[in-house]
Amino acid sequence: MNTIDLGGVKLAYDDRGQGPSVMFMHAYGLSLGMWDGQMSLASRCRLTRFDARGFGGSGTGDAVLTMARIADDAAALIEKLRLGPIVAVGCSMGGYASFAFAQKYPHLLRGLVLVDTRAAGDTAEGRASRGDLADRILREGARPGLDFFLPRVFGETTKASRPDVVAKFKEIFLATSPRGLADGLNGLAARPDMTAFLREIKAPTLVVCGEEDIITPRSDAEIMQRGIQGAELAMIPKSGHLPSMETPEAFTAVLAKFLERF
Repeated sequence: MNTIDLGGVKLAYDDRGQGPSVMFMHAYGLSLGMWDGQMSLASRCRLTRFDARGFGGSGTGDAVLTMARIADDAAALIEKLRLGPIVAVGCSMGGYASFAFAQKYPHLLRGLVLVDTRAAGDTAEGRASRGDLADRILREGARPGLDFFLPRVFGETTKASRPDVVAKFKEIFLATSPRGLADGLNGLAARPDMTAFLREIKAPTLVVCGEEDIITPRSDAEIMQRGIQGAELAMIPKSGHLPSMETPEAFTAVLAKFLERF
């Protein structure tokens, strides 16, 4: 694990391999470890992944965690590591951050992979629910957040047959500071609706969705595919919201095929 200082905040990252630059942005409650199953691609690509502020090994800092802040940190890491334009791979919260990156830094974007995420912003009810959960986490610790997300985040196949994956999610989530979890929820709630922005994305795009995802189902994936010119859609069988962890071989194969064009 490596770290760099960004304005007084420690950002944890991993950088390996050679070839086209690919940057991974993780889902809420997780860390760069959610991409462990894709690191075999380092034989053909340069793979960079980092922990968003407040998650994994990264510090929180004083700035509010927004999707734009995660995008800014990605751009700063690109500059410091001299990565050049990247293929951005973002899952869930990382997908929202990837939208922000595409909007703010189109000159640094070669390709886009949107994994189990959506373009729409939260409803008023959704924002209120996230705020309430953030308050509970600050009062009681990470457990209320885990109790909320654990029944939803995995597909039924994973719940029945992959206790190791469920255990890894629990471990990472419970190791995250309440402040980081609360900041993340507030950042998710504050994110803008990106539906109208879809037509402005010019980079080659792959939309990926687990067939058993109940958080961002196929209907959300199809909106993104239709909205982004030339976008492809790949459905991952036997996976819920986190195919990189639930079905790593299938997800890596889909990703590897897309990366062949770069």
